[in-house]
Amino acid sequence: MAKLQQRRKENISGNFYVDETCIDCDTCRWMAPEIFYEVGDQSAVYHQPSNSIEELHALQALLSCPTASIGTVDKPKDIKQIQESIPILVSENVYHCGYHAENSFGAASYLIVRPEGNILVDSPRFSPPLVKKIEAMGGIKYLYLTHRDDVADHQKYREHFGCDRILHRDEINSGTKDVEIQLTGDEPYSLSRDLLIIPVPGHTKGHTVLLYDNKYLFTGDHLAWSDAHHHLYAFKYACWYSWSELKKSMNKLAFFRFEWVLPGHGRRYHADATTMKKEMQICLDWLNKN
Repeated sequence: MAKLQQRRKENISGNFYVDETCIDCDTCRWMAPEIFYEVGDQSAVYHQPSNSIEELHALQALLSCPTASIGTVDKPKDIKQIQESIPILVSENVYHCGYHAENSFGAASYLIVRPEGNILVDSPRFSPPLVKKIEAMGGIKYLYLTHRDDVADHQKYREHFGCDRILHRDEINSGTKDVEIQLTGDEPYSLSRDLLIIPVPGHTKGHTVLLYDNKYLFTGDHLAWSDAHHHLYAFKYACWYSWSELKKSMNKLAFFRFEWVLPGHGRRYHADATTMKKEMQICLDWLNKN
């Protein structure tokens, strides 16, 4: 829980604040960019909520902060309503789960709601309000894990929902050795008619991405939008396996059709398929220069 006595001096005066425990994961800044910003390699409040929508976004970010570094001077009166608002609708039947985990460095996770069974993409914190909401939305059939970094509370979700976890074998370690579905090789794997898992080694050796309905691409730490670069990009300074392999993976990925990039870290991006193709080419041109 955030502590008022540790409130960062960079915060504007008012009810919301960020304290010194912030790990600079960027969660609050993309969830509520009208409230939070980066200063001194940590987040801070630059604008206090001035309407109900801004208040909602700020409180959703508060609940999602992986280190509970966001606080309010006055105790929120409607926190149960905010809990009910999460998972947060992204588009159609795709939701952002919130409740980011510290041991995933604040990575985002997503829920795809499908009649054939819901898919949880990467693991959020095992938070009772979120678990209750997921139960009401139909539970979890598969817990798909993009790579080893963002597995968080996967074991607790497995035990509670009985879901089958999916992870590439090259990502398996002592904490994930019992994963039910262990992928191998570098060829795409069709989980169902609308779900395609694509191996994209680079950030890690066994990193994969999930393409849903030829529209939504869940990219883990492989691909994201960069506000600093103003284009899609890859994490050059957080590439733990091979930068050259990452470039090859990105070239392969550019042949697929999608309209959404939904990363674990970095910013989302949405465009029609034609524009996305152009943006992917810009990304490839940037990769070839780096």
